[in-house]
Amino acid sequence: MRALTIILALIPAPALAAKGPFFSLFNTDFVVLIAFLLFIGVLVYLKVPGLLGGMLDKRAETIRSELDEAKKLREEAQTVLAGYERKQKEVAEQAERIVENAKKEAQAAAEQAKEDLKVNIARRLQAAEDQIASAEASAVKEVRDRAISVAIAAASEVVASKSAAEDQAKLIDDSIAEVQAKLH
Repeated sequence: MRALTIILALIPAPALAAKGPFFSLFNTDFVVLIAFLLFIGVLVYLKVPGLLGGMLDKRAETIRSELDEAKKLREEAQTVLAGYERKQKEVAEQAERIVENAKKEAQAAAEQAKEDLKVNIARRLQAAEDQIASAEASAVKEVRDRAISVAIAAASEVVASKSAAEDQAKLIDDSIAEVQAKLH
C-alpha cells in the first residue's frame, strides 16, 4: 500500500482526475488498483515473499559462512605470520651468534698469528745469531791458522839463520808434530 501511495504521489494531479464514479470499471484508476491488488495477491498466493525471504536468508547465511571462513583464514594468517616472525627472530639471533663467533675466531686467529710471528722472528734471530757466531768462529780459526802459518814461517827463518842443518831438520820435525797435535 505504501508503494501505491508513493506511486500515486508521483503521478501529476490532472492524471488522477477520473471521469465518473471511482468504483466503476470505466474508471482507469480503479481498474489499475484492482490489477495491482490482484498482482500482489498472486505474488502472496505463489509465496513469492517467502521465496524472496528464503533466498535472502540463504544469501545472508552464505555471507555469514563466508565471513566465518574469512575470520578463520585471518586467524590462520595471523598464526602463520606469528610463526614467521618467531622464525625470523630466531634466524636473526642465530646470525648474531654466528657473527659474534666469527669475530671471536678472527680475534683468536689474529692473536695466534701474532704469537706465530713472534716465534718466527725469534727463530730467525737465533738463526742469524748462529750464523754470526759461526762466521766469527770461522774468522777466528782463519786468523789463528794464518797466525800459526806466519809464526811457523818466522820460526823457520829464525831457526834457519841460527842453527845448523841437522838442528834445523830436528826442530822443524818437532814443530810440525807439535802443530799437528794442537790442531787436531
